[in-house]
Amino acid sequence: MEVELIDHPFNPSYIDELYDCSFESDSSFQTSDLFTPCTTSVDRNLDHECLDRLQQIEAQLMDIDSSISESDVIDVNGLVGSVHVLTEGNSLLKEIQIEWLEESSLTELLFAGAEAVEAQNWVFASNIIAKLNILLLGSENGDNSFHKLAMFFSQGLHYKTSNSPQVPHKPAVSRNTDTMSSFQMLQELSPYVKFAHFTANQAILESTQEDEDIHVIDFDIMEGSQWPSLMVDLAMRKGRRCASLRMMVATEEDFPKIEVIDDAVIANCMIHQLHMPNRSISFVKTFLGGMSKLSPKLIVLVQEELFNFYKMPSMFFAEFFSEALHHYNALCDSLVSSFSREYKMGLRQIEKEVLGVKILESVRQFPCEKEERMLWEDCFASLKGFKSIPFSSSNVSQAKYLVSLFHRGYWVQHEKGRLSLCWKSRPLTSACIWVPLTK
Repeated sequence: MEVELIDHPFNPSYIDELYDCSFESDSSFQTSDLFTPCTTSVDRNLDHECLDRLQQIEAQLMDIDSSISESDVIDVNGLVGSVHVLTEGNSLLKEIQIEWLEESSLTELLFAGAEAVEAQNWVFASNIIAKLNILLLGSENGDNSFHKLAMFFSQGLHYKTSNSPQVPHKPAVSRNTDTMSSFQMLQELSPYVKFAHFTANQAILESTQEDEDIHVIDFDIMEGSQWPSLMVDLAMRKGRRCASLRMMVATEEDFPKIEVIDDAVIANCMIHQLHMPNRSISFVKTFLGGMSKLSPKLIVLVQEELFNFYKMPSMFFAEFFSEALHHYNALCDSLVSSFSREYKMGLRQIEKEVLGVKILESVRQFPCEKEERMLWEDCFASLKGFKSIPFSSSNVSQAKYLVSLFHRGYWVQHEKGRLSLCWKSRPLTSACIWVPLTK
C-alpha cells in the first residue's frame, strides 16, 4: 500500500526556534490551556469514529495487498478488480486523512501522532508531524503557552519516527557560566533541587547516627552542591568526634574495586531530575545492581515521577506520551508561577537550556520495545534484597517547611513510603529510602 508521505524536515533553524521559545506569557501558564473542551478531555477523547474508519480502511487494504502477494496463480480479471479496489481504497484513505488532519485540534494531533508512532505507522505519523509543523510554525498564537510546549513534543515525535537523527545533545546543566546561573536560579526560586538534596541528606544523617566512617557512593554528583550541608551537619554532631565522610561516583568498572571495610555504605541515586541530564536506564540498572552487592546500609532513590520504576514497565508509548504532556504542563505551570517578572530572562534561560531538552530526551528515550521496558523492571529487581521504609516525621516536617517557602501551589505528599513534591494535584518528583531486609 502506498500513501503519500509528506516531507517534514526539521532543519537547524527550526531547532533554534524551539530553543528560543518561552513558556512565559502575559498571564500565568494555565493548565486548562491543554485540556479545554475546544481541544480534548484529559482522557484523550479524540475523534474515534474518524480514526476507527481510517484504521478499518488500512486493514482492508492490507488484507487485499496480502492476498494478492500470497497467491501463486491469480486470474487476470480478478487481479484487475483487486487493484481497482486497492486504488479506490487508497484514494479514500487519503481523503479521510486530509479531512481529519484539517479538522483536528492541536492536542488531538499530538495524541494521534503518539498512537501512530506506537503502531509504527510511520506514514500517518509523518503526515501528522507535518501538519503540526505547519500549525506551530505558522500560527499567530506564537506567544500561547501550550503552543510552545507542543513544539517540543512535536519535535520529540519527529525524533521517535523511523530513521530520524539523534536529538542535538545539550546537557541539562553544563559547567559554563550561563547554565550554572540557570542551576542557581532553579535552586533559589523553586523547591526542586533543595527538596531532593535536603530530603536525601536528612535520611543519610538519621541512618548513620551511630557511625563514624561513612562512605557515600553517588550516582551522579554533578556540581556536588548536595554535599556541603551534609558535611556541616556531620561536623556539628554533639559529643562525638567528626565523622569521616568519603564521597565517590562509581561506574560499572569501579564496583569490583570498591573496598568498604567497616564503613557505613550509603547509595545516593537521583534519576532524571530537572537540573540533571537524563541517564540511560541500563546505567541506572548497573549502578543499583553494583550497589546491592556492596550491602549498603541505605539506598536513597529520588526519581522524576514521569519515569517511576513502578509504572514504566507496563506503559506503552501513547500512554507515556499523554503522561509526559500532563507532567511537563504542570512543571511549566509551576516554573512560570515561581518566577516573578523580574526573573523573566532567567526563566527564558531555564526553558532554553533545560526544559526543552528534557522534553525532547524524555519522548525520544522512551523504550517502545517490550524488552527495553523490562529494563525498568530489572532496576526494581535490583532492590530485591531491600525493603522500602517510610520517612521519619522530622524529614517529612522539614520537607513541608521547605516547600512552604515557595509558591503555595507546591505541597508535599507522604504516601506508601514515598515523599513527593507536588504541584497542585500532580506529583513531580518522589523520594524513597531502602534498607536491607532483616535476616
